[in-house]
Amino acid sequence: MAFAPKSGCPMCGIVATAAVRVPSQSSHSTSCLAAPGEPEILWRDENFTAYREKAHPVSSSGHVVIAFNLHVPSIYTLSSSDLPLLVNVRNLGRRLLSASSPPSSPLFSSGNSSAPSALQQHTESQFRIGFITPPFKDNKIPITDHLHAHAYLAPADLLSWWRGVAYGPLAWYAIDDLIAEIRESVSNNRVKSGYDNRIDAPIDAVPEAGSRTGAANGDEYTTSSLAIPDIEDGLASPNSCNTSFASSSNGNIPHLHV
Repeated sequence: MAFAPKSGCPMCGIVATAAVRVPSQSSHSTSCLAAPGEPEILWRDENFTAYREKAHPVSSSGHVVIAFNLHVPSIYTLSSSDLPLLVNVRNLGRRLLSASSPPSSPLFSSGNSSAPSALQQHTESQFRIGFITPPFKDNKIPITDHLHAHAYLAPADLLSWWRGVAYGPLAWYAIDDLIAEIRESVSNNRVKSGYDNRIDAPIDAVPEAGSRTGAANGDEYTTSSLAIPDIEDGLASPNSCNTSFASSSNGNIPHLHV
């Protein structure tokens, strides 16, 4: 098996623990109660395991770690066919962070029945979702050979200056930039962050945009994705996977046969 679990890898241990605590039949399960000393699993599906970083968070407003279930060594292992996976990481991070506001906050106290939902409280600029690229690492979570994303809400008020190097521009690879640059490498779209209308760009409405490559005559050269297809979504091939939250039966682009 490619990217099989690695003995001694802390992330592989968390993924294995979550697999035992969350039944494999119930994909997209959330909010698993943690035993003392074990991570609080917030989400597990066929491809990812997400847990709340409680020991060394970088933000008091919320810090979530999203690990690939496979022992993928780095972002450089990914290809354009894995774009739907990256889009799903981004969506998952935003969704979990949107539910992570402290319950003691006055805005969300039980007596405030008119308080808006947590999802409405966080602006786009507050979300920080991305990867720490080697050779840099978070010295409090020093795992460099099992791909995982960090998602937190700005400001990073618990971040020391030394640890901040890993979350700064020298080492941090924002997931929006990674998605955009992969798409630019396989298309003529100017979709990198920093351009006008980058937030809510129309291309973001299509999770699979840029994930397939081929020739004008219909020959397809798309490599296999790391994604494990969800049978319930009616996926015939990992290459046509749809790992977004809002999936539909008519949202998958069929393979071309010439």
